[in-house]
Amino acid sequence: MPEPGDVLGVGAPASVQFGGDSAITFRVTVVSKQPTYDGWIWLTGYVLNRKGEATEKREIFVQLDGLRLLARPHRPTQLTSQRATPTTTTRTRR
Repeated sequence: MPEPGDVLGVGAPASVQFGGDSAITFRVTVVSKQPTYDGWIWLTGYVLNRKGEATEKREIFVQLDGLRLLARPHRPTQLTSQRATPTTTTRTRR
């Protein structure tokens, strides 16, 4: 399932409208929770040029199985609250 920030290759396997020279590189900003046909999804994001710059904002309706994940931004892992275990040192008196 795509996530915001993912960069996807969108071509003919995702939808016929992206076949041939119409294939795009797409950075996802929103993954719709709107119910659709099984295996299809609405994505909002930006079309990227060869330099990775956003050139156009679009909403696309595509088949999940046809999307290619090109890049996923680093997402920091969620830290759990852990208490540091105090270290005990024994001192010998002289």
